[in-house]
Amino acid sequence: MSQTLTEKQKWYWKKNIKLIIILLIVWFLVGLGAGVLFAEPLSKIQFLNVSLSFWIAHQGAILAFIILILTYAIRMDKLDKQYKEMLKEEKS
Repeated sequence: MSQTLTEKQKWYWKKNIKLIIILLIVWFLVGLGAGVLFAEPLSKIQFLNVSLSFWIAHQGAILAFIILILTYAIRMDKLDKQYKEMLKEEKS
């Protein structure tokens, strides 16, 4: 059984994959970049009476991940609505 994707399905998956890649890059930069790779220069900056790298590694990264999840959910909801509208237009 072979299935091929229509152009609209390809468009939907292309947008979805692009969003996932962008969010993963942000996740990498916050989680590994700010918490580990750039820890030394960021440790010279004070934020809430602790170094910024310490704060990002322990609290900031968690907040960033929650924001990334919310961003993904909101953007995918909008994308789903766009896709449904495209399918409705196709049927009419």
